[in-house]
Amino acid sequence: MNLAMNFHPPAMHGVIDRRILVNFRVAPAALQAILPFPFQPRLIRGWGMAGICLIRLKQIRPLGLSARFGISSENAAHRIAVKWEAEGRGQEGVYIPRRDTSSRINAFAGGRLFPGIHHYSRFRVLERAGCFCVEMSNRADGAHVRLQARCAPDFPATSAFGSLREASEFFRRGAVGYSVSDRTDRFDGLELRSGEWHVEPLTIERAESSFFAGFPRGTVELDSALLMRNVPHEWRAKAPLMVSAVGRNESPGRSGGFPI
Repeated sequence: MNLAMNFHPPAMHGVIDRRILVNFRVAPAALQAILPFPFQPRLIRGWGMAGICLIRLKQIRPLGLSARFGISSENAAHRIAVKWEAEGRGQEGVYIPRRDTSSRINAFAGGRLFPGIHHYSRFRVLERAGCFCVEMSNRADGAHVRLQARCAPDFPATSAFGSLREASEFFRRGAVGYSVSDRTDRFDGLELRSGEWHVEPLTIERAESSFFAGFPRGTVELDSALLMRNVPHEWRAKAPLMVSAVGRNESPGRSGGFPI
């Protein structure tokens, strides 16, 4: 039984201790092939944008509860910047085909007590002197992520974005995310509200994700990476996005690896 159908999740708040957005520019046709209806890729200079959000959360608890009762966790979300129509209006946000977490509580409650199915996975993290090493692996299905990155003085000139400011604004507008649920006609919605929004550029030394394994060769390129630190925030559930089965395009499974 899915309790989310009868339970309205409370707003949660805490601190984003560290958030890394690893961004890949992707040929729009390759993204559209895996996006379910009604989502379409948001484009930047002719490219779609997909990536991995590697986020460490601290003191997460319902609004009004003391921080000492909050929980901490490492998390990974694979995201695709999308647009869609709802109630006759254009919308923007992200589609999240997969969420992973180090927290057994999150894994149990995700899709039941709060939006989005979460996979319980193992994380290994090393942070020192502006360098970041993050590994995620899931024994059940082999999904994995590996990242090595370091703080950088400048935003890469090779990015599809014209500047750090343009990249920051693009991702700021992706605060609403819809995730897969246990039903093919419903996407669970979650909105990130942050009191601050400040990003720093990172230089990627290695980025690998099993999610990109099935994309045709030449359709995916590493674009850029952004870092956020010590951000107070809230997570608020959005009404589920209900869709007709007509026109749906089921996403294929991802396995293996696509080193970039």
